[in-house]
Amino acid sequence: MAIRRIKQILQSHPSSDGDGVKIQRIHGFDNGLFSPFLMLDELKSDTPDDYIGGFPSHPHRGIETLTYMLNGHFQHKDHMGNTGELRDGGAQWMSAGRGVIHSEMPVMSDGKLHGFQLWINLPAAKKMLPAQYHDFQPEEITEKAFNTKNLIRIIAGDLTIKGETLTGPLQKTGVPTTIADWQAGSGETFGSCLNPDFQAMLYVYKGEIEVEGTTVIAGQMAILDQGEGLALSALKDSGVLLLSGIPIDEPVVHYGPFVMNTMDEINQTIQDYQNGTLIDD
Repeated sequence: MAIRRIKQILQSHPSSDGDGVKIQRIHGFDNGLFSPFLMLDELKSDTPDDYIGGFPSHPHRGIETLTYMLNGHFQHKDHMGNTGELRDGGAQWMSAGRGVIHSEMPVMSDGKLHGFQLWINLPAAKKMLPAQYHDFQPEEITEKAFNTKNLIRIIAGDLTIKGETLTGPLQKTGVPTTIADWQAGSGETFGSCLNPDFQAMLYVYKGEIEVEGTTVIAGQMAILDQGEGLALSALKDSGVLLLSGIPIDEPVVHYGPFVMNTMDEINQTIQDYQNGTLIDD
């Protein structure tokens, strides 16, 4: 089995979004190796001023978002009447499709806030479908503990480890994906099969890991080459997001909260929003 190696390392950078929320961001709108993913934001703070404004009501079209909270709550409201509040360890998925208008508010838990929002592209054939929303509380996330210092959590898709296939609660992303969180103590290892048709990347949010002889530190995204397997070693107490999925071989045109395939489609989206016709009645 060919084990995947690191092809490229990307460094996250400080940014802000919403009403001044401070984040660390990595995006790949113009990087085909990032597909089907578009952007990953990490929210981490013990200071309310960093996020207190949250993400007031705003639109999206053409993407999915997956929010995953390690520490803290995340409140969601949208035009479809959906409301949800994640607890520590939960996730929420939204497919904007042809249009959604929603707001999001992060809330500390025990003085901590640490979570992520991942943008996933939609193929052209699904960009104008009706919007959808679903949240998954922590007890719904599939977990496998190998020992007290080695845990894998499967959020989306499935992962095969030593002949056992673990299936996450989210199974209806626009293209097939596997999204997981590996939490490990120093010296622990992890190995799994990985669909050879998937592109894959690893975001280290804590500690330091080694992938086939190459070190990746916290705040870095490692884009992997093709292969059938994954082998990781934790050099320190570490946390790693595994993001993998079928690439979407289509043009990507990004404008603010909208991601379409052509500039004409972006212009139409802006016009729809201004005219009040972005969302379904």
